[in-house]
Amino acid sequence: MEIAWLKTFVDAAETLNFRKTAERLLMSQPNVTVHIRLLEDSLSVSLFKRDKNRVTLTEAGKHFKGDAERILIQLDESVENLLAFAQGYRKKWTLAISPLMAETILPYILKSFTRDHPDVELVIRIEESEQIEELVEAGEVSAGISALPSMRRNILHEKAYDDPILFVLPRDAYDDETGPAVSVEAALEASYLFTHHHPVFWEELLVKLRIRVPGIRTMKVTQAYIAKRFIQEGLGVSFLPRSMVRRELIEGRLMEAHFDLFPLPVVSTYLLTKEMGELEQEFLRRIQAVYFS
Repeated sequence: MEIAWLKTFVDAAETLNFRKTAERLLMSQPNVTVHIRLLEDSLSVSLFKRDKNRVTLTEAGKHFKGDAERILIQLDESVENLLAFAQGYRKKWTLAISPLMAETILPYILKSFTRDHPDVELVIRIEESEQIEELVEAGEVSAGISALPSMRRNILHEKAYDDPILFVLPRDAYDDETGPAVSVEAALEASYLFTHHHPVFWEELLVKLRIRVPGIRTMKVTQAYIAKRFIQEGLGVSFLPRSMVRRELIEGRLMEAHFDLFPLPVVSTYLLTKEMGELEQEFLRRIQAVYFS
């Protein structure tokens, strides 16, 4: 039995169409037929029923499909583990991190963390905060960096840092000393407000804004880094965590306006994990050591 036969069978069992399987696996349709026949011969079992141009799985084929999928998954994992071992890795540590956090946290600490742990294969998964807790609970990731605390009793969460929200605008032609004061109301009335790129504060913030500035025009932009780019291009304004725009403010690519209509919220970032092991504790310390002011 060859691995190629199993791959062909699994795909054909999904499509129930040898022509589609040939297209998906970049092979000829006669080769698909040959792979299936050779696999059936090696097992001494019919896996497919052929009825004119229609193909269906036999009961044996249905039973074998799950096993064949698991064999291929296990093979891929074994190859990955072997290659990781050959590269000097002795432990795999998978971290889920939201797109917002990836923009603020990861670049600061990733280089030093990997340098200090050359034997750890670090896998980064970019996931929405709403999904990270579920991934931690399912054991798909070792830990998560999320804008949301844990709601499950079996998941630990530790606050990494607090982040004030700023009202952010495109840079104007004036410098900070000579430019006129920015009117928050005028800026909101004249521009699109990019919303819903953070899972915590938007609903309450929009209620307060609409009371103070009736008729504001909003546009949902669900990724914070896209909202930031849109602001830089002069397409609108938004409220963003300070850590998200710190560099752009320093370099003059964005502008913060003093917001005095009501107090703006502060959001938090959390580390989520089932067990607070040495790697988790160290990663948390590195996050907390980063200067975000």
